[in-house]
Amino acid sequence: MKAVLSTEKEQAPPASPKKILYIQPGTSSFAGIERVVDTICSALSDKYAADFDIDVLYTSEHKNRPDGTQSYNTIDRIVHNRRELMSVLRDVIGARDYDLVVVPQIEPTVICMIACIGIRRNFAMHLHGNPRLEPSHLKAKILFFLMRIYFIRQLTYVFGTSPRQLESFKAMFRSNVRQYWLPNPVRRFDPLHKKPEGEGGCVTFVNVGRFSFQKGQDILLKAFAEAYKLRANIRLKVVGYGAGEAELREQIADLNLEDVVSVEHHPDNPSPALAASDVYVSTSRWEGWSLAICEALRFGLPVISTDCEFGPSDILVDRRLGLLVPIAGGEELVRAMLYYCDNLHDERAHAEFRQNFIDIYDAERVVDVHADALRIASMGPAPLIA
Repeated sequence: MKAVLSTEKEQAPPASPKKILYIQPGTSSFAGIERVVDTICSALSDKYAADFDIDVLYTSEHKNRPDGTQSYNTIDRIVHNRRELMSVLRDVIGARDYDLVVVPQIEPTVICMIACIGIRRNFAMHLHGNPRLEPSHLKAKILFFLMRIYFIRQLTYVFGTSPRQLESFKAMFRSNVRQYWLPNPVRRFDPLHKKPEGEGGCVTFVNVGRFSFQKGQDILLKAFAEAYKLRANIRLKVVGYGAGEAELREQIADLNLEDVVSVEHHPDNPSPALAASDVYVSTSRWEGWSLAICEALRFGLPVISTDCEFGPSDILVDRRLGLLVPIAGGEELVRAMLYYCDNLHDERAHAEFRQNFIDIYDAERVVDVHADALRIASMGPAPLIA
């Protein structure tokens, strides 16, 4: 019997979605990294459902975690010690044939890779902070050492939140691993039913972040105290949470600033504080990026920021966005605060420019960059973690 040749072009079967696993940090608060992972994974699952099957592993109970309506698959395996963590990581990562496992930060990546010895997987490490400053204790130093001498060679890709951060990592670890800059998504906020009002006739500065040495609220308070001696009509909102709150309040009392500095908690949404303020001030000693600066620009606020590694100088690329000052703050930080006190009316004319500028980091835009990175990093056979 003669074969009958079809004149129709054969259609290739559709490719199955890439299976991607993200690891959430084992932290207690749902903040910077945790929010980035949640936002990106939700956007990937919504926009690229045909391309990616996204799982997210949670190993701790996060305060303020969203209500579970995310479109990605959540895997909740709460652990209570390092031994349980290693067991869960190996169990979850080995349970599915993941095309890529994305782990935030250096220490968790090494722990994941140790837990997966003998399993073939592609690993992408996603940097969020400053690798040069993070190994501050013995455990971190050991894990950084293991990454440098061994596990760096087994990574498929290194993702980063800042171009300068990636260059610093490459030099520090003498790394030849391929790198990809992934901008952090900047969320939009629902409009407030009633815009909060600041104190009449006053210029209100605001800072949002974890109360910690890294975020440098002590630097801010010292500078604000000096500025207050020269401009009695200024106020400061310090918004956040963290172990350093008692020390922060003590410093406010020592500087006699209780009447003009408020400590506020807006764990899910800082918009009430940002909407009621005039100028955003970031005094971090280091950053990976700075979502807080981006969110302030979303509200049209001018930004004063320490020129720390990394992030702020990558964001504040135009004088209309804000001013960079030395990490130590000091007199230059005071002068910047006084400048905005005296020129606030003129600076408000740039509010729309700031809002339009930060639109380039909307989740619906940066998700495309993240999708491209996942496609590239998940290609090819996975190496055996030896």
